[in-house]
Amino acid sequence: MSKGKKLVIGITGMPGAGKTAVARVAEEMGFSVVAMGDVVREEAKRRGLEPTAQNLGEVMLDLRRKEGPGAVAKRCIPAVMSCQSDVVVVDGVRSLHEVEEFRKAFPDFKLLAVYASPRTRFERLSKRGRSDDASAWEKFVERDVRELSVALGSAIAMADYMLVNEESLEELVEKAKRFFSEVLRSGGEG
Repeated sequence: MSKGKKLVIGITGMPGAGKTAVARVAEEMGFSVVAMGDVVREEAKRRGLEPTAQNLGEVMLDLRRKEGPGAVAKRCIPAVMSCQSDVVVVDGVRSLHEVEEFRKAFPDFKLLAVYASPRTRFERLSKRGRSDDASAWEKFVERDVRELSVALGSAIAMADYMLVNEESLEELVEKAKRFFSEVLRSGGEG
């Protein structure tokens, strides 16, 4: 990482993979965190929509249609720039277009994919109970297809790093701590 520049680490992964848990670890380690989903939730609220999976998905797709495939990232960049921390974690990167936007603004940008199998993610989402979480398998698959339609799979495939999250939350927390410590030690290289 170049002296005086921010190291920005994006986190990507399918819904329920553990992105937010990894972002929480970063926050606990003193890094700033910007959640891309907040941009979509704020836009849904501005439009007077309930934050359901269906509504948030439609708002996400509409923003990309109207403002381009990197729209959500572009809307997040000012928040990342205003962070005081030298390391900023962006939770919820969903496409290579977004990666491109972040790399234009932050040349040291790195992407971390968090992976969990569909069955594991469905079980987690069923228990999580957030308003945009699917409790039926069909709705879960529908949401995955919508997420994949914006090229989320490409972002996961092209990530600089990957954490596999099939075990307990405690194990994910330990993996995330090791990851962030190593990235800091290496200055974002590698």
